Amino acid sequence: MEDLPDGFGAADLVTALRAFGVEAEQVTYAPVGFGDYHWSVLDADGRRWFATASDPAGKERGLAGLRQAMETAAVLREREGLEFVVAPVRSRAGDPVVETARYAVTLFPWQPGEPGRFGDEQTPGERDQVLTLLADLHARTPPETTPAVALDIPQRDRLEDLLAHPAGEGPFSAEAAALLKEYGGAVRERLAEFDRLAGQVRGNPPVVTHGEPHPGNLIRRDGRLLLVDWDTVGLAVPERDLAVVSADPADLDAYTRATGRRVDPAAVALYRLRWALADVAEFAVLLCGPHRRTPDTETARRGLAWTVQSLATGPWSPRT
Repeated sequence: MEDLPDGFGAADLVTALRAFGVEAEQVTYAPVGFGDYHWSVLDADGRRWFATASDPAGKERGLAGLRQAMETAAVLREREGLEFVVAPVRSRAGDPVVETARYAVTLFPWQPGEPGRFGDEQTPGERDQVLTLLADLHARTPPETTPAVALDIPQRDRLEDLLAHPAGEGPFSAEAAALLKEYGGAVRERLAEFDRLAGQVRGNPPVVTHGEPHPGNLIRRDGRLLLVDWDTVGLAVPERDLAVVSADPADLDAYTRATGRRVDPAAVALYRLRWALADVAEFAVLLCGPHRRTPDTETARRGLAWTVQSLATGPWSPRT
């Protein structure tokens, strides 16, 4: 997030880090991503860390789900030996999440390397490297803590209410309401399409998936890839991850070669559509509710406009 968290400052972070055995000498806010708050940390021994504060109230799975996700990532690294998993550090009590009055804090070792950015174009070779990494992840025994991923679209009920009665009183509410009115028909069509695709995919066997293996969650170091941001980890069909890599199943051949498993085009289309509809719901609920003009609501404003316009371009049918 570009905005600083309400009611949580550097002093609060320094206090929380002591639960991990880290005495912070310097904390620097890192305005990256959307949803959580991040800092780079330098401790008294000269070591660097990356700290995250999450508001469980804004998480689809809440605090319990965040704990499950972080424990899953830790076990994948510790038990399964997956070196590409950038897992959280455990606190002195053995917990990868430390709870404060409002926020949940997680801590990660600093990872030197070349970070990617969301939306970066990948070469076929880079894409195949990601697919090989995902094939390894999907083949592992899911830790007992791995949460199941609900296929439903988060906040769908609220989105459908806003499509019927767009309103709001914030600085971007009128613009958001106008977009929902103009593109509401297309969004409803895509919701119906999502339901049709979901009916084809339900029942497919799940694996442990990362959820968002896009370039912004990848760090390249010494010719290998590291995968960060595991709060979305969960049990789902493999296409939950593969759909992030490419919309075209023909681009996913490296995964089939590594696993012997044919990619389901309907599942790829389903998860790409779910991502877009979840973004529409998140942005619409934010902008039609109480909000201020900030860099993050500016991002939501642009994201809502771009996403509803893309949904209006036509059906998201699977490619064969």
